[in-house]
Amino acid sequence: MKSRNFTVTSTRSEVIAAEPSTRQVYLHVLGNGVVYLGGADVTTTNGLLTEKAAAPQPLTIPPGENLFAVTANGVTEDLRILVQGD
Repeated sequence: MKSRNFTVTSTRSEVIAAEPSTRQVYLHVLGNGVVYLGGADVTTTNGLLTEKAAAPQPLTIPPGENLFAVTANGVTEDLRILVQGD
């Protein structure tokens, strides 16, 4: 497994690149706010919400899919990701 750290802002950014195989990832927000996760079209309205008080959130990334993250305007959050088989 490999760990990664991302600074997520209101500008959508890719946090997991597409790969040819399925991967299990664990996500954890370190700041006090919310990070929204999804595809290339993720927004604060349609994204999967993850926040600091939650335990690390497991997520399965299918082959050929990537993962993006975004926060609300003016908010910056640290997102830690543990990636299987990377």
